[in-house]
Amino acid sequence: METRSNHTLVGVVTLAMLALVAAFLVWIVRFGDGTTKEYDIFFAQSVGGLASGTGVTFAGVPSGQVLKVELWKKDPNFVRVRIAVSEDTPILEGTTATIQSVSFTAPPNIQLDGAKKGAPPISDLGPEGVPVIPTKPGALGELLNSAPLVVERLATLTDRLTLLLSDENQKSITGILANTDKLTGSLAQQAPALKALMEESRIAIRNAGQTAEKLGLVADNTNAFLTDNGEPIAKNLATTLDSASKSLLALEGVLKNAQPGAERFSKKTLPEIDQLVEDMQALTKSMTNVTERLDQGGAGSLLSAPALPDYEPGK
Repeated sequence: METRSNHTLVGVVTLAMLALVAAFLVWIVRFGDGTTKEYDIFFAQSVGGLASGTGVTFAGVPSGQVLKVELWKKDPNFVRVRIAVSEDTPILEGTTATIQSVSFTAPPNIQLDGAKKGAPPISDLGPEGVPVIPTKPGALGELLNSAPLVVERLATLTDRLTLLLSDENQKSITGILANTDKLTGSLAQQAPALKALMEESRIAIRNAGQTAEKLGLVADNTNAFLTDNGEPIAKNLATTLDSASKSLLALEGVLKNAQPGAERFSKKTLPEIDQLVEDMQALTKSMTNVTERLDQGGAGSLLSAPALPDYEPGK
């Protein structure tokens, strides 16, 4: 009984293996019948992790696998990767290949993308007898390629930091920090005064705003007054100026008419007035003398000669 069970188990395992072999043969037959297309990709960077059987995706969709990875015999600076993708994959002009790593633990795969709508397919045969898909550095590849430059810049940065943190610069930085601490303390002490100053500034700004508002009202009132009364005032002013002009013309005529009389007055009458004034001055002087004699000698002094002074010998 036990022997029959063992034979049954062996038969089941054998049939499963035969089914797997048959499926593999079917896949091989389909591959050989041209249901896939082969392309070469020449990488000028490390392809670590790629091997036969590595997946190939187009815009993230599984489309084929890697058939062979080897150094290109014609130029060892390149790694030739032969891939096979399904026939309906649109490998058009503009398609590029990159090595894509999903994570640090998962093996990389080859990512195809960049096909342009309406572009012709890549069909020109390359140096190894199949079309060639151009490469584009992936994120990991760019990082690896730029690693030497990054290391060089890090070294330069380290040297500059070393110079910055020299003993002399450390003393300067310490002094700057001390001055900053003093300034902070002074500002803290002046905080009440600064607060009062800010309050006064706010009041001044508010008053300025109120003043500006009042000036605006005055301007509006002035504008309204000129709009309502400006025309009458202008007419009255024009009338006044017209009257003043007429008055000036009349005065000018009067002055022209009076000019001959003024000339006669200045040439004839003024000299006679001057002579009259001189006679009046002489008369006034004579009257003054008469008055003085009356005061000194009475009325008789006007008729008698003036008394001679007494003569005294020896004097």
